Amino acid sequence: MNRLDRLTAILIQLQSKRIVKAQEIAERFEISLRTVYRDIRTLELAGVPIMSEAGIGYSLMKEYRLPPVQFTTDEAVAFFTADKILAKIGNTQTRKNFESGLYKIKSVLGHQEKELLDDANQYISVVENQYVPNTSDVKIGEILQAIIDKNILKIRYFSAQQYEENSRNIEPIGLYNQSQYWYLIAWCQMRKDYRNFRLDRIREMEKQSKRFDQKHPTFTSFLKQTAKEHLLTKITVRIDKNAYHYLGNQHFYMGFVSEKQVGNQIEMTFLSSNLNGFSHWYMLIGGESDILEPAILKEMVLEKVENVKTRLHGKADHQ
Repeated sequence: MNRLDRLTAILIQLQSKRIVKAQEIAERFEISLRTVYRDIRTLELAGVPIMSEAGIGYSLMKEYRLPPVQFTTDEAVAFFTADKILAKIGNTQTRKNFESGLYKIKSVLGHQEKELLDDANQYISVVENQYVPNTSDVKIGEILQAIIDKNILKIRYFSAQQYEENSRNIEPIGLYNQSQYWYLIAWCQMRKDYRNFRLDRIREMEKQSKRFDQKHPTFTSFLKQTAKEHLLTKITVRIDKNAYHYLGNQHFYMGFVSEKQVGNQIEMTFLSSNLNGFSHWYMLIGGESDILEPAILKEMVLEKVENVKTRLHGKADHQ
C-alpha cells in the first residue's frame, strides 16, 4: 500500500470510531508509531480537523464527514461472501440488518462491480450442516442491547451438567462465538459467580426493567480466561486408507485441522480441548488407526479398552 492509500485508509479508520489510538493504526498498517505521528501530521496539514489528546488517541471533529466511500472489487466480494455465510449462521434479525447494509454498499458500486457481484452469486454457496446448531432464533441483538443498557435478563436455561432446566437472573457482560456456538458471559445472581451460557440452550429470555450497577471486569479479561480454560492439545493420528471412508463427517466435529497421505494411511491433525472426549471418539476407529501424539491419549484409550474388556468379561461371567 502506497502512502496516499494509507492516508486515505487512516482517515476512514478515524471516522469509523469515536477514538482511535496510535497503536491501533500502527498494528493495522504494520508501521511504526513514528510513522503514524507523521501521517497524522500530514492529514492535519491537509486541513483535516483531527483532535488529539495525549495518552487517549485521535478523533475527528463531529461536523467533519468524508465523501461517500468507493469500495474496491475485492472489498465488495468480501462483503458479499460474508452475506452468504451469515445467511446460514446468523440469527434472523442480524441477517436482515446485514442485508440492509449490503444494499447500501451495492448502491455506491460502479456498474462493472455490480455485474461482478451478480455473476458471483451463481458460484458462492454455503451448504447447511445437520450437526451445526440452528442459530436463526438466537436473539443476539436483544442480548447485545441488554449488555449496553445493563439490563438484567431472566432466562430459562438448560444445563447439560445437571441435565435439567432452571430459571435465573443474570447480568450480561459479553458475547463470543467458538466452535460454531454462541456463548454469553454473565454474572449469575443465583450462583453468585460468572458463568458461560450457550445461547442455543437458553429456552426463554425476558429483559427486566431493573438494571444492574455492579462493576464487572472487562470483557477482554474474560476472553483471556476462557482461552486458558480451553487449552487446545495437538493430536496426530494415522488411519488406514481403506477405513478412511468410515469417518464420514465425524472428524470435522472433533477439532479437525488438516490431513495428508502417508503411504497407505491418512495422517490427520486435530486441536482438541477435551482429550477424554476425543479418546471416546477414537475408540470407533482404533482398530484401523495409530496415535502418533500425544502419549497421554494412548494411555487414555488403553484404559478404556481395559474397561470394555472388564465389563464384557464381567457380563459373560454372570450369564
